Amino acid sequence: MKKQSKHLYEGMYIFNTALTDDARQKLLDKVKSNIVDKGGEIHKVFDQGRKRLASEINKKREGHYFLLYFSVPTDVMEKMWREYRLNEDILRFMTLQVANVPEKIEFQPLPE
Repeated sequence: MKKQSKHLYEGMYIFNTALTDDARQKLLDKVKSNIVDKGGEIHKVFDQGRKRLASEINKKREGHYFLLYFSVPTDVMEKMWREYRLNEDILRFMTLQVANVPEKIEFQPLPE
């Protein structure tokens, strides 16, 4: 039996702002349980709040941003992405492989 390799990932998720607080929390719980159900582990979740989108997505100008750090077997990523694409309340998502989990997130101010 082959050992599954796990990698550490950073996932950025943009949720529809039309969702109520309860619905948004349920969607976040669904994303987290999807990771755990596929043999993964959640390390850290950063709620970045509601922000203006750089460009309109599905006629929406704002989104609620979440940044998740998780480890999951590499062979399940495509299945997870397929499920995210089918969910209309996830406007966009992006997953990157990272080396470590930061303690806090700090953004540099934009130059004026």
